[in-house]
Amino acid sequence: MEQLGVELAEEGFRDEEEDAARAMEREEAGAAVGSWGAREPEEPGRLPWFHDQVVPAGSSSSRVIVHVDLDCFYAQVEMISNPELKGKPLGVQQKYLVVTCNYEARELGVKKLMNVRDAKEKCPQLVLVNGEDLTRYREMSYKVTELLEEFSPLVERLGFDENFVDLTEMVEKRLQQLHSDELSALTVSGHVYNNQSINLHDTLHLRLLVGSQIAAEMREAMYNQLGLTGCAGVASNKLLAKLVSGVFKPNQQTVLLPESSQDLIQNLNHIKEMPGIGYKTTRRLEALGVSSVRDLQTFPSKTLEKELGISVAQRIQKLSFGEDNSPVTPSGLPQSFSEEDSCKKCSSEVEAKNKIEELLASLLNRVCQDGRKPHTVRLIIRRYSSEKHCGRESRQCPIPSHIIHKLGTENERHLYGGFFQRQRDRLGFPTNWKN
Repeated sequence: MEQLGVELAEEGFRDEEEDAARAMEREEAGAAVGSWGAREPEEPGRLPWFHDQVVPAGSSSSRVIVHVDLDCFYAQVEMISNPELKGKPLGVQQKYLVVTCNYEARELGVKKLMNVRDAKEKCPQLVLVNGEDLTRYREMSYKVTELLEEFSPLVERLGFDENFVDLTEMVEKRLQQLHSDELSALTVSGHVYNNQSINLHDTLHLRLLVGSQIAAEMREAMYNQLGLTGCAGVASNKLLAKLVSGVFKPNQQTVLLPESSQDLIQNLNHIKEMPGIGYKTTRRLEALGVSSVRDLQTFPSKTLEKELGISVAQRIQKLSFGEDNSPVTPSGLPQSFSEEDSCKKCSSEVEAKNKIEELLASLLNRVCQDGRKPHTVRLIIRRYSSEKHCGRESRQCPIPSHIIHKLGTENERHLYGGFFQRQRDRLGFPTNWKN
């Protein structure tokens, strides 16, 4: 057995940590066109030319989306917890892998997801910290999201270390307050992709410029209040914002103007680098002879729809042209909690039981802290395989009401045993599970 997971869920949708990449694969939602009612009279000195040219805020091209990506997040949290680690090559270890490392370690040849033994050979002075307990990372991650929500209510989490922020409304408010004599003083914060010149008389350019200033304010607030640095990408949709945020690293930001979007997309080496195109879809595209963005752009639409289905084919072909109308959807409270761990040496029922009890103890602690009561339990198993991507088996069932009632009481040890005996019966295990 390679991996075991236990999940407790509210009725609704998945845990955001289960597969963060799926957030970019949601079906596109069409943007509603904003309705412009009667405006108040212009104040003296305001920019009447801007209001004449303004594009409805619901229009996808007028949106200002920021993708915030924290630098080597786990390593930063460790350095904040222990300032003595700052300046030293640091790796965060989970099992036999360095799941992330700081930039001092990267300069010495250490890479993310490198085997610990190989990392030590590359960098003998590498300091390793155990990162298997995700509690502190999770808590800091939510602090970041809460801080970003002070700038806009539209914040969508993407795993622990990434967030999308829709700044369209905030940008609009700032532009409404802009006086003509302030226009010449406006400057972009950070880089502009391809060093493209900004035209202050182009409404879309102006929106993205103001968005870059707000993005810089967000990053400054993250550092001042939480001690964290991160990169940001500013663009007109989520796809482009995510792609451009990684152009300059670490602790920098980049604006993508509309005229440069195709250049950014075309610079991707392979379609697998495109957010929103997953492993299975990539394999099917490769079987059709599609490996580059250009291949996907020019592939016959009807053939693609026949092979992948109309919805998927149209969505990914639009992505290949940089088109992404998917909204920034506020994440809110997670609707499920999950804990999982790899365990290649777990080969007996006793070992599996011990591992599940270990996972459940951590899981129930999180549920009790949250205060809400779960309704469903799911057990997930992924058997060991040499394949990089292999399927998971899962079983789930409702949690009995009397068990839900007992959650959070001091009688947790008794609860664990009774809880798992019932789950074993429902999931078909043949022998008794003694408390």
